[in-house]
Amino acid sequence: MMAPGYTPRRSAGLAAYENVLARAGLAPVAGIDEAGRGACAGPLVVAAVVLDRASVRKLPGVADSKLLTQAARETAYDQIMRRAVDWHVVTIPAADVDRFGVHVCNIEGMRRAHAGLRARPGYVLTDGFPVDGLGPLSLAVWKGDQVTASVAAASIVAKVTRDRMMAELDRRYPEYGFCRHKGYVTAEHLRMLAEFGPCAEHRKSFRCVPERGVPEPGQAEGE
Repeated sequence: MMAPGYTPRRSAGLAAYENVLARAGLAPVAGIDEAGRGACAGPLVVAAVVLDRASVRKLPGVADSKLLTQAARETAYDQIMRRAVDWHVVTIPAADVDRFGVHVCNIEGMRRAHAGLRARPGYVLTDGFPVDGLGPLSLAVWKGDQVTASVAAASIVAKVTRDRMMAELDRRYPEYGFCRHKGYVTAEHLRMLAEFGPCAEHRKSFRCVPERGVPEPGQAEGE
């Protein structure tokens, strides 16, 4: 078992954690990560991906989702869907983020993503935050999506899933440009919020989101 704070040699590559755990008899390894934590609109998406040593070797395109182009993420996503031992995705709507807070939703989403796995991992790696009550031994890894294959795979699954959801929201609310900024706080997004106010998919608990709203699609003003 790895001691808290243990970091395998970087020279071992992205699969270093998974290789150490496999040698200790703790494979397969589940990685858990989220997408949308810092966005002011759209859902929080949490993914858990289970990899063994064989599947890690067959995923050459896996890296931190933020470091990949959209096309590379889509390709890596397809590889993960084919090669992973198991995976599960949890979607938490904006209204729940407002009600419970983003950190509470993030941790609970990690628990739910793990609980939804059919394959029981021997060890769980989470990105950044420790999560109690998972069952197997677990370790929170700082910048886990940059240093562990399983968390990187989870970051790709969460990111691609959420990006596709934001593209759907863009069709419902074209005035906000969700397909471009994915609900994150950009200059363009802030201009659209100032002009149109928030829609139902905005997180009203975020300070950058004004109180004034706009009618839902198909709803007349004043209804």
